[in-house]
Amino acid sequence: MAGGKGTRMKLEDEKLLLKYKKPIILHVIEALKESGCFSKIIAVTSPNSPKTKQLVEQFDVEIIDTPGTDYVNDLNLVLRSLNDYVLVSSGDLPFLDSEVIKNIVEMHKLENVWTSIVVTKGFLDSLHLTSDFKASHEGQDCFLTGISIINANKIKNLKHVKETFQILDDKRIAFNLNTKQDYELLGVS
Repeated sequence: MAGGKGTRMKLEDEKLLLKYKKPIILHVIEALKESGCFSKIIAVTSPNSPKTKQLVEQFDVEIIDTPGTDYVNDLNLVLRSLNDYVLVSSGDLPFLDSEVIKNIVEMHKLENVWTSIVVTKGFLDSLHLTSDFKASHEGQDCFLTGISIINANKIKNLKHVKETFQILDDKRIAFNLNTKQDYELLGVS
């Protein structure tokens, strides 16, 4: 997913172009490619991210343009156009790598229509990170990482879909850039 406005960051430029060694979105694209788990990689862009779209077009990924209304509506639009299992990832995961992607794919259960990967509150706290995207799982406060595996064949719309959760306390997926403070924790200036 690479079409958000990044409004929480209050930036003049697009969030996914922020650099941590290279633009953040490229860490995600390279991790997905290097995992060898996928037949194709799709960047979901919108009118909110024209420079991001221009950048990712150079890296042999398919582009799907959405209206950029919001994450849920754009994701629903994309899922209705696909007919397979799909790993959805936010484009703002600077530490994502191929090994954690392989781990997520291996632990996925095919019978689940929608599995979201979460981290526990304690783990997020230990990294000095915060998130607005809370979920409760196995009696624990957890937070969404922006990574899900979805059987797009079973999705007609995002209503009435049973979401399951998988805990994976791993810095590589816990650390996404939602605020300027998150970006500062990368040690980039």
